Amino acid sequence: MSHPSVRRWTPKHVAKWLREEGFCDYVDLLCNKHRLDGTSLLALSEYDLRSPPLELKVLGDIKRLMVSIRKLQKQNIDVLEELGLPFDGHSPNGSGGSLDWLCNGDPGRDCDSTDTAPVGEEYHQYTNGKYKQQARRLDPEYWKTVLSSIYVVFVFGFTSFVMVIVHERVPDMRTYPPLPDIFLDSVPRIPWAFAMAEACGVILCNIWLLVLLLHKHRSILLRRMCSLMGTVFMLRCITMFVTSLSVPGQHLQCSGKMYGDMWAKLQRAVAIWTGFGMTLTGVHTCGDYMFSGHTVVITLLNFFVTEYTPRSWNFIHTLSWVLNLFGIFFILAAHEHYSIDVFIAFYITTRLFLYYHTLANTRAYQQSRRARIWFPMFSFFECNVNVPVPNEYCWPFSRPAVIRRLIG
Repeated sequence: MSHPSVRRWTPKHVAKWLREEGFCDYVDLLCNKHRLDGTSLLALSEYDLRSPPLELKVLGDIKRLMVSIRKLQKQNIDVLEELGLPFDGHSPNGSGGSLDWLCNGDPGRDCDSTDTAPVGEEYHQYTNGKYKQQARRLDPEYWKTVLSSIYVVFVFGFTSFVMVIVHERVPDMRTYPPLPDIFLDSVPRIPWAFAMAEACGVILCNIWLLVLLLHKHRSILLRRMCSLMGTVFMLRCITMFVTSLSVPGQHLQCSGKMYGDMWAKLQRAVAIWTGFGMTLTGVHTCGDYMFSGHTVVITLLNFFVTEYTPRSWNFIHTLSWVLNLFGIFFILAAHEHYSIDVFIAFYITTRLFLYYHTLANTRAYQQSRRARIWFPMFSFFECNVNVPVPNEYCWPFSRPAVIRRLIG
């Protein structure tokens, strides 16, 4: 059988392929009426065959046609990758796959190397051809979670040290007065607002800890939170070290403070680190304006709470967003940051969160070489998480023996 590249197939080539595979009865429907070419043939799924406008009725023909299409997909994996079509044996597109190797060198399960549907213990197939993902094995990989926790703790410590360095270089208020800012110039300062912003963050943190405690895949969630938080704060270290902005308000009694030797700097950094950089714990810093760390934490907590709770939990989602938005408002109302500090913090945090989860939930992107080059830490942490993390909950502690005996 001599065909040009599948990507260049016309409906005539598809018709010839169908005849050779023994599906002459469907040439008119697929090629003449619906004009399937090579690309659309590779993208065809069992659900497409069963659903309008095709609505094939003969089950045997549907299965045999899908087997032939999967074989064709298997022979054209490079074309599927170029088109961004999944080929892992798990998607409703009916694409099978060769042996899938995990990043730790263990062979993955081949879910569709023959003419069968995806493995029944992981997927359930409805009569309309759709697949419902059943109890999938998501390896918690606790050692990776420990590494991500070490990473974020190190970044927080490094950030504290950079804040000490930045405080030594804060511009003199008499020489460099506060910069013009539309919001700060229009809204009078509220002295207690910054404490309220931190209170919003504390409430959000408690909600997140409760979600994390009860979530079945808490190890993966914690790993994602630590990797994203550490990355954003590492970027913050660079921005606030490179450019020192003048203080945003006259109420801030900031002047270049010299801490003497390295030991004094480290002691101050440890004080900031253990106090979580919060005024509620008695920590007061200057010069760390570009961009707002408080906005980063509040926004990231909000996005994790809303992402990893069911869509029907409207009260939790509304409360989370209210705390996020009010926290940002209180930061600005306290005149502790310029508006641009808060805006950039919100934008960077939300974009990184969305990019990370888009890559994590898209198998084709996750396995691409570009992702491994540009996002090596993401590829390391997520290479064995092959499906979107479902919002499933369970009690984290085993029931005491007495209760187990009582309730059987």
